Amino acid sequence: MDLDFTDDQIALRDTLRTFFEKESSTAAVRTAEPLGFDAALWRKVVDLGLAAIAVPEHLGGGGAGFVELAIAAECLGQSLAPVPLIEAAVANDLIASLSDAGSSSSGERDARLESLTARAVAGELLATLALRPATGDLARLVPAGAVADLVAVLRGDELLLLRQPDRGPAAPGGAVHNLGALPLADCPIDTEHALVLARGPAAVRAHRRALSRWELLTGAALFGLGSKALDIGVDYVMQRKAFGVLIGTFQTIQHRLADNAIALDGARLLAYEAAWAQDENLPTADTSATMAFLFAAETAYKTASEVLHFHGGYGYTLEYDIQLYFRRAKAWSLVAGDSRAAYAQLAHRVFGAAPTPAPAPAPAPAERAG
Repeated sequence: MDLDFTDDQIALRDTLRTFFEKESSTAAVRTAEPLGFDAALWRKVVDLGLAAIAVPEHLGGGGAGFVELAIAAECLGQSLAPVPLIEAAVANDLIASLSDAGSSSSGERDARLESLTARAVAGELLATLALRPATGDLARLVPAGAVADLVAVLRGDELLLLRQPDRGPAAPGGAVHNLGALPLADCPIDTEHALVLARGPAAVRAHRRALSRWELLTGAALFGLGSKALDIGVDYVMQRKAFGVLIGTFQTIQHRLADNAIALDGARLLAYEAAWAQDENLPTADTSATMAFLFAAETAYKTASEVLHFHGGYGYTLEYDIQLYFRRAKAWSLVAGDSRAAYAQLAHRVFGAAPTPAPAPAPAPAERAG
C-alpha cells in the first residue's frame, strides 16, 4: 500500500482547493442556508466532471478512482461546499455499474435506465442514494433528497431507482429542517414508475457497497472539515488574550490542539486507505470504509467542538465561522444514524457475532410460588 499522491493527484488537490476556496466562501455557505444547496455552484462542480469522476470512461465518466473522489471530498469538507457531490458521485457509480451489467428486467426498462444513467452521468439529472432501506413506501431522511432528480433506494430485496417530480432549485421537495443545513427529505416510493436496478442478494450487496463508498467519502469530507476547524482554532488562540496573555500560550489549549492534530492525521490515513481498498476491490474495503467514517466523524466533531469552546461565548454566535463547522461536524455523521449502533455492527463484522448469553437458571419452586 502506497498512499503517497501521484503528480496528477497532487495537481487535482491543488486545483480543487483553489476552486472551492474561491467558489464556496463562508459567505456563500451562509447564503445557501437553510436548504444547504447552491445550484450555481453545483453546475460548476458538474462542469468539472467531479460527480462522474469514478464512472468508467465507456459510460461517459472520468474513469478515475475513489482516491481521486476522496481528494475532492476532502476539499469540499474544508470549505463546507453546499453541494451533494458525495451522494451524486456514489449514486452515479452505482447506477452506471448496474446499468452496464444489464440488471434490469426488460428491454423497455433497459432503454429507460440507459437514458437516465446517461443523463445523470452527464450532470443533467442529480442522483442520490437513500442510506437506509425504505420503510413501507417511504425512503426516510434521504441525503440530497430535497434537490435530487433520482433516488436509489433499497426496498426489501429490491434496489429501486425513483424518478423524483420535476422541480426547480427554488422549490425543493419536502426538505426536512435541520441545524446542519442539509437538503434532507423523505422520498415517497411509487412502485409503478420505479425501475428495478437489482433483486435479491445482488441488490443488498450493491447497496452495501454503495453505502460503504458514501462512508469513506464522507469520512474524507469530515477530515477536511476537521482540519479547517483546527486551522481556525490555531489562528484564534494566537489572537485572543486572557489575563493579558495570548490564550495560545496556555498549556491545556496547546495539548488539546496537538491531540486533535494527531487524531486528524489518523482520520486522513484511514480515509485514504479505505479509498485505496475500494479501488483495489479488497475484501476488507467495506470494513475499512466504516472505520474511516466513524473515526473521522468522532474526530471532526471533537475538534470543532473544542475550537468552538476556545472562542468562548463568541463561538456560538452566527457571526463566527466556527459554528458553521461545528453544526456540520455533527450533522454530516448523524445522516447515517446512531454511531453507537454502527460501532456495534462494525465489531460484529470484525470479530464475529456476539456470544449468546447463557439462559438464566430456572427459579426454585419456592421462588415461583412467590
